[in-house]
Amino acid sequence: MLSRLGALLQEAVGAREPSIDLLEAFVEHWKGITHYYIGSTDENTPAKKTDIPWRLKQMLDILVYEERQQTAAGEAGPCLEYLLQHKILETLCTLGKAEYPPGMRQQVFQFFSKILAQVQHPLLHYLNVHRPVQKLLRLGGTVPGSQTEKEEVQFTTVLCSKIQQDPALLTYILEGKKMVSRKKSSKEPITLPREAASVQDKDHAHSKAPDMSPCGARALSSQLPAETEEPEGVVGESTLITALIGLCKSKKGRVALKAQENLLLLVSVASPAAATYLVQSSPCCRVVTEHLCQLYQSLPPFLDPADIAALEGISWRLPSAPSDEASFPGKEALAAFLGWFDYCDHLITEAHTVVAEALAKAVAEKFFVEILQPHLLHVSEQSVLTSTALLTAMLRQLRSPVLLREAVAFLLGTDPQPAAPDDGPCTLCAHLIGHCDHLSDEISITTLRLFEELLQKPHEQVIHGLVLCNLEGRHYVARGSPEPESYEDTLDLEEDPYFTDGFLNNSFQPSTKPPRAPATNSDGKTAVTEIVNSFLCLVPEEAKTSAFLEETGYDTYVHDAYGLFQECSSRVAPWGWPLGPTPLDPHEPERPFFEGHFLRMLFDRMSRILEQPYSLNLQVTSVLSRLCPLPHPLIHEYLLDPYINLAPGCRSLFSVLVRVIGDLMQRIQRVPQFSGKLLLVRKQLMGQVPGEQLDHQTLLQGVVVLEEFCKELAAIAFVKFPPHGPHLHLSPPREGHV
Repeated sequence: MLSRLGALLQEAVGAREPSIDLLEAFVEHWKGITHYYIGSTDENTPAKKTDIPWRLKQMLDILVYEERQQTAAGEAGPCLEYLLQHKILETLCTLGKAEYPPGMRQQVFQFFSKILAQVQHPLLHYLNVHRPVQKLLRLGGTVPGSQTEKEEVQFTTVLCSKIQQDPALLTYILEGKKMVSRKKSSKEPITLPREAASVQDKDHAHSKAPDMSPCGARALSSQLPAETEEPEGVVGESTLITALIGLCKSKKGRVALKAQENLLLLVSVASPAAATYLVQSSPCCRVVTEHLCQLYQSLPPFLDPADIAALEGISWRLPSAPSDEASFPGKEALAAFLGWFDYCDHLITEAHTVVAEALAKAVAEKFFVEILQPHLLHVSEQSVLTSTALLTAMLRQLRSPVLLREAVAFLLGTDPQPAAPDDGPCTLCAHLIGHCDHLSDEISITTLRLFEELLQKPHEQVIHGLVLCNLEGRHYVARGSPEPESYEDTLDLEEDPYFTDGFLNNSFQPSTKPPRAPATNSDGKTAVTEIVNSFLCLVPEEAKTSAFLEETGYDTYVHDAYGLFQECSSRVAPWGWPLGPTPLDPHEPERPFFEGHFLRMLFDRMSRILEQPYSLNLQVTSVLSRLCPLPHPLIHEYLLDPYINLAPGCRSLFSVLVRVIGDLMQRIQRVPQFSGKLLLVRKQLMGQVPGEQLDHQTLLQGVVVLEEFCKELAAIAFVKFPPHGPHLHLSPPREGHV
């Protein structure tokens, strides 16, 4: 290859001798380029049809060949010194900016990329290299759909690779504003700390070359438009970061993806000093967040929450959702937004800690608080629906612990405290909980989905802020007397404030009464079967239909509950939750108990399960099904223990269900052929028979949900017993009895 290069060099300078003067050949090619501008009169000939690309390639080959022949490692050869001293890269940058001949900018980008990649000498530390590099960056990424996007992204790839190898280069590349300011204040070239003294002092290499300072500069100035100085504010904004962001917006998928990979490479530099500089002295965090805000604001306001929920699998590596029958108006804009949010999440995950913290805070302040929150609290139902569904979709694909922490703080506050019943909705979380009990069922369902997604995130503050901070202290348990042996020793049901509607005198089935306290053996078997049967026997026989359909048995729920419990246990393991509740002091006076706004909302919704639409009931029970498997003893006791001795005026999930069953027993008497209609509705819901409108359809659908939910609770209680882990050696009892 070197012999072929030598032959090319001989041909280039017209020499017949076997020994070639590399500097003379190098200068001759540069003169050939400058003479084109002096003598050419055709301004329409594309650059690729001139000899400029060939001469640039010869100059590059000479520099690479010269470096390989250097005996002293790290020393600049005569040709490289000539390139630096005569500011050839500066001149080329000017030619590229003028775009003369047409396509010259493309040639300049290619030459810069190749010389930085192929010449091993550390070039970017030289002022006469990194200053034209900065100018070239300002030429790229400014015009969407530029013809040089491919060359621009190759150029930034080389720069990011060099910075990753030597993070100290970051400051040289990003401090363009300072460099230009210094240039204005002094005509003398500025030497950077690592610039070799040989470039300034050695003259012997240039004695053989003609005087070109730079070559043909005066002649060129008459052919090209003068390079105007950019305002300082513009220079400061035009950096490698803004060039990359501009390329990230490209309509060409490969260009955008490569630019995103380059930016990811840049923010992951290992040097703390470089990371700090990137945060404090560059627009990195701001421009990344601004693009997220712009994409959000460009979304159409009419997006359907169902379409947003169905659009899954959007990745920054493949932001465009495939075109299919499920396409809907606004899908492309939605995919672009979710793809960029996924990219922000990935950036924060991979970035240096300093960059990750700053970028996460920028997203929280500029996007969550300033842009998203007003839409979540808007008076327009459509605005609330769309923004809530989008926030749910973002939570679904959020993986970065740092960004998750900011999202949780945005939703729940930084230090959630136990709430009082009469507290107004003064926080975003309180407003969102209020939306779960909204007059609009669609808003209620959409917001409940948000909380269901939030409960699945690996952040302890979510569970503590929504539930545990209100259960701590166990003030829902009666004080002052030991736990009763059985429920016969407690107050009569008629004296309970939650059972004063007189339904006990109207065919209330024995299976719906609170069960007697369980007998506990040493292995816990009797206790777990008693608890399971408390839930399985809660729904009266005349309101059950699952016995007619084999695929809806209790065993199926046990299998699903075990998988969910294992997933929850793995997620909360690092949080060090206790294995059992703190023992009560029987002499401690009782204090008022409030379950908190979140549980109160869920209990209120469950108490209206016979009156609510089927889809809303499914969502309420789905949220509770996410909450109940969490392996915290207070959650287990309050939500899954039917035998808890509640303090006066308190309610638990089981007591709410008992009250619902009492209401159901009264309603059954008013529905003719209740059992037959109930079975028909169940088959309709399963798609076994055509759907048709029936009298009392909402009630009948609510009964179906209630039966299945009780089986689900029984299965969860079974796999969680005792509260700190499942007893896998126990086989589940048959449905409805031990």
